Amino acid sequence: MVGQLEFRSDYFGDRAAFTALVDLLFDTFEIDIGQLDRLGGPDPTSMPFGYFDETGRCVANFSAFSTPLVINGRRVHAVGYQSGAVRPEYRGQGLYRDLMQRAFAWAEGQRFEFGMLLTDKPGLYTSYGFRVIKQHMFHGPMPAAAGVLPCRHLSIENDADVALIRSVLIQRMPVSERFAVTGHIEEFLLNACFDPSIRLSHMPDHDAIVAWREGAGTFHLLDIASRDIPLLAQVIAAVQTRAERAAVYFPTDRLGWTGETGRYEGSCDLMVTGDTDALLNSGPFMLSPLAEF
Repeated sequence: MVGQLEFRSDYFGDRAAFTALVDLLFDTFEIDIGQLDRLGGPDPTSMPFGYFDETGRCVANFSAFSTPLVINGRRVHAVGYQSGAVRPEYRGQGLYRDLMQRAFAWAEGQRFEFGMLLTDKPGLYTSYGFRVIKQHMFHGPMPAAAGVLPCRHLSIENDADVALIRSVLIQRMPVSERFAVTGHIEEFLLNACFDPSIRLSHMPDHDAIVAWREGAGTFHLLDIASRDIPLLAQVIAAVQTRAERAAVYFPTDRLGWTGETGRYEGSCDLMVTGDTDALLNSGPFMLSPLAEF
């Protein structure tokens, strides 16, 4: 106990406690992770650390979760950090620092070799060994479309479509051997819910889920989930875009296409800690927007 607050960890098995975290994140960021209920549930690897008041309200939280990566062809045992928030009336009391330290200590005990988070306040984490890593996207003229069957456009509001997306995500290969997540089912689905501009399409030839958007004559490719990553020429044929340029938001080593590199300026910085040499030597990369957390 801290004053009248109760510390709890690994509490997702308690429905009321999880709902209290949903309320904290909605009140703080206006994001609704409660949508996970209809998307298959929260990430089973998530380890939340939180403080609750006497009414059961979650007043502060910081969570860790397993986020396996591939970097330069090597599988990396990595941890991600997310859902960090403190209610305004409890700020300045050291709760966030306490929860971060608990999460970092837990991750060290699990022997993760690499840590990763996204933040708009990087100064909070530099003293814990995190450093900002610049991300880059790729852009250039469209390749000639290659003949494949047209895709079927999906709806994240349709239960059958969600089941199809999950079935593909479970067995997906990394979208890049240079840098990519190897799972992130829950993040993929939540990001598709949070951003209505994202379109999800199913390519039957590859049993692939393509996340994309289009605007100002540019086809924006955000992510691909499949056991067999299609070429960019096949993707544009399947979605039947008429855009003249492509912008890809992950390394393009599996797409049969190489664009120019451009700095990606997102709303949050990517910060990493641990054995980062392989990442820094991998060349330009970025974390797919569908893998953000």
